[in-house]
Amino acid sequence: MAGKFDPQNAQNLVEIEKQFAVKAVEQAQTYWNLLAKVAPSELRLTKLDDEIFQHTMETFPELAKEPHENLTKLDEDWMKSPEGKERWRKFIMSYEKKIKDHNFGSLIRMDARDEYAEKNTIFVTRIQFYAIEISRNRLGLNDKAHELAKEEAEKERLEKEQAEAKKKKKVSS
Repeated sequence: MAGKFDPQNAQNLVEIEKQFAVKAVEQAQTYWNLLAKVAPSELRLTKLDDEIFQHTMETFPELAKEPHENLTKLDEDWMKSPEGKERWRKFIMSYEKKIKDHNFGSLIRMDARDEYAEKNTIFVTRIQFYAIEISRNRLGLNDKAHELAKEEAEKERLEKEQAEAKKKKKVSS
């Protein structure tokens, strides 16, 4: 039976799908936390950032075109159109032996100026995430997100401090 397993016709197992979703959400949270701590222009996501950036700009000139509106706000229909899928497939496959988990699912923000949210998030491959986010970082398109993430982190820190102060006050009363 084991020799007859056909991955092309295998059904998705709900538990496996949940595990992939959890990993994708964890990666998105980690990236958002990174944006809060490091200026996007200084952020390196892989050892191949320079190559990925150059390859992205050459392969997708519509993303390289100033003022970079197509990179700031992604067009899911363009990415998932038959032509878009084929262009991305070739790009993705070129990293098969270079980037670990290159085709693993990742969440990306549709609009670089906003945070991760249900209406601002789509599912892409890891290398697509790298291609888009490295480009956004290099071109200054994640600067607004960096500020948002910093503000959010500071707000959370203050709330945590206030909660701890209330707890100490109750204990000493």
